[in-house]
Amino acid sequence: MDLVPALEEPLKKVLGPATAKVMAEHLGLHTVGDLLHHYPRRYEERGQLTHLAELPMDEHVTVVAQVADARLHTFASSKAPRGKGQRLEVTITDGSGRLQLVFFGSGVHKPHKELLPGTRAMFAGKVSVFNRRLQLAHPAYELLKGDAEETVETWAGTLIPIYPATAKLESWKIGKALQTVLPSAQEAADPLPDSLREGRGLVSLPEALLKIHRPHTKADIAAARDRLKWDEAFVLQVALARRRHTDAQLPAAARKPSPDGLLTAFDDRLPFTLTDGQLKVSKEIFDDLATEHPMHRLLQGEVGSGKTMVALRAMLAVVDAGGQAAMLAPTEVLAQQHHRSITEMMGELAEGGMLGGAERATKVTLLTGSMGTAARRQALLDLVTGEAGIVIGTHALIEDKVQFHDLGLVVVDEQHRFGVEQRDALRGKGKQPPHLLVMTATPIPRTVAMTVFGDLETSVLDQLPAGRSPIASHVVPAADKPHFLARAWERVREEVGNGHQAYVVCPRIGDEEDDPKKAGKKKSAEDEAEKRPPLAVLDVAAQLAKGPLQSLKIEVLHGRMHPDDKDAVMRRFAAGDTDVLVATTVIEVGVNVPNATAMVIMDADRFGVSQLHQLRGRVGRGSAPGLCLLVSEMPEASPARQRLNSVASTLDGFELSRIDLEQRREGDVLGQAQSGARTSLRVLSVIEDEEIIAEAREEATAVVEADPELERLPGLRVALDALLDEEREQYLEKG
Repeated sequence: MDLVPALEEPLKKVLGPATAKVMAEHLGLHTVGDLLHHYPRRYEERGQLTHLAELPMDEHVTVVAQVADARLHTFASSKAPRGKGQRLEVTITDGSGRLQLVFFGSGVHKPHKELLPGTRAMFAGKVSVFNRRLQLAHPAYELLKGDAEETVETWAGTLIPIYPATAKLESWKIGKALQTVLPSAQEAADPLPDSLREGRGLVSLPEALLKIHRPHTKADIAAARDRLKWDEAFVLQVALARRRHTDAQLPAAARKPSPDGLLTAFDDRLPFTLTDGQLKVSKEIFDDLATEHPMHRLLQGEVGSGKTMVALRAMLAVVDAGGQAAMLAPTEVLAQQHHRSITEMMGELAEGGMLGGAERATKVTLLTGSMGTAARRQALLDLVTGEAGIVIGTHALIEDKVQFHDLGLVVVDEQHRFGVEQRDALRGKGKQPPHLLVMTATPIPRTVAMTVFGDLETSVLDQLPAGRSPIASHVVPAADKPHFLARAWERVREEVGNGHQAYVVCPRIGDEEDDPKKAGKKKSAEDEAEKRPPLAVLDVAAQLAKGPLQSLKIEVLHGRMHPDDKDAVMRRFAAGDTDVLVATTVIEVGVNVPNATAMVIMDADRFGVSQLHQLRGRVGRGSAPGLCLLVSEMPEASPARQRLNSVASTLDGFELSRIDLEQRREGDVLGQAQSGARTSLRVLSVIEDEEIIAEAREEATAVVEADPELERLPGLRVALDALLDEEREQYLEKG
């Protein structure tokens, strides 16, 4: 029989089918290698006890504590009418707090014998509240004693690793399984080049695996984590460096704008001057466009920093050079909006081939999925003949039928809504790979950009254009102080009275009940806890029209409306015919109505930090100051309220994106591309380990330049394959 490398051995051969099945289903662990990389979440010292006072509600916890007392009660119940029902209540303590454990029925006998006062044990279960006290019902437990040989062995080492566990598999069972597979760690192939490892004084991979699972001292844990962080950062950066290296080998047509072409004509008719930031970033882009390799650039900037202007100038430069430029927008509302604002900015320069168009003009074409057949046929024709220099569209642009005359530049707006597959499909439409500019509106911390968009060069716009007004933001605690909410609606009326307009944003549309698929869904614990569904556009609009905003013109906008209706609503709002627009987050991105000055966000705690910042960017786009009111019923001390306070306290998107990151788990930030059990970052933290990521990027670039195929580093190739599974390397970005 063939020898399977030790780390690829399936767990069912080593641990038996039952345990292996639970590990595969609940923890995504399939091989010995997977289990070795399932690291402890933290460590308990046998002498020290967990802080019972700080246990999180509704979470599966493992605690080490001492039994203070145990009492057996009998009671009458339907199952045991004659008072024969038994309930064992055990109180455990750690010196800081107490926790009640309860066992019922026939489950009381074993703990009654074993959990005597003074006994120490590990307990695992889900924390709930009963009679205003924390309790664990029917916890699993493992006694901590050191007499029989087996337990001395198992409990050797004073540090007890606590593993990310599930209700089906307690932490100590995972620990026992690891005891079985640890010897295989000796055969782990080391992905780090020796020179790098020695140069940075890192321990070898087998040693790191032993130390993280069986540490004798805290120094062992630190050494192991330092080493394993490097692995994660380095392997990921090598994958990205290889992608950059491959991309850099691709040929592309250099696109240099002609000195007195469309771009010059456009700049001449601008009513304002570009900010220094816009000029600097434009220069970086033009330098890239002038080379014979495809540009891959990420343009990120604060909400309202004028990214569209920079992108448009790049598109005009490419049209000048005889190519076409395509802009890919995530939604129809946004595609229409971009089309409208770009045609307005260009004026007669956008009327190529039409009467009254300027001589250097081009045609700006819109292509979306809901267009009528005739309009669509004309749009497709404009693209293939090259009549249209600029095309703006949704993913309809990616369909096979769409052919370009000579696609030179692809601009992707709001990257995180597009998979790389779509980006690459569009790039495949050029005769040679077109240049690529990715715009993202929510600022991303530097290290996340290095990790998520690691194959792109980054440009940052951090100045707001002149004439933009500051936005004041306040949290409105609707439950604690209902009169604050009444005042919020008065403020909206005041803004409208001053000739301005307002948005009211809600988390839900309100007609979901008709959807049979959703009706049967179980409610999440959070909804249950809050006892009411999130506020909905249709309900809120009706209440406002009858109540606090009576006599104002109110319209609604949401994603399930017909595209023509959406467009009509947006046009009326932009024209100032509507006073208040009650909408879902369809207005989150790119909607530009300078006269709208106030925004009220209902149930603001249901939105993420970056999303709130993005929504808020819809007001204060003109010369009048903006106002954003975050309405929430969450209690003052809750994490949700703290999150809202941080949004209200700063307008700095980069600062907020860090807060957002710290509050969400890293995995969510890195998007779907890394949600696979094997590749998610396990010990690396994108924020804390900024230096490691930056250094790993440098090392990775050097390694790949010297040896693009990694022929001299077989261990690294194995690790890369595990991370990528071939196809994934193509798509190692936000899904």
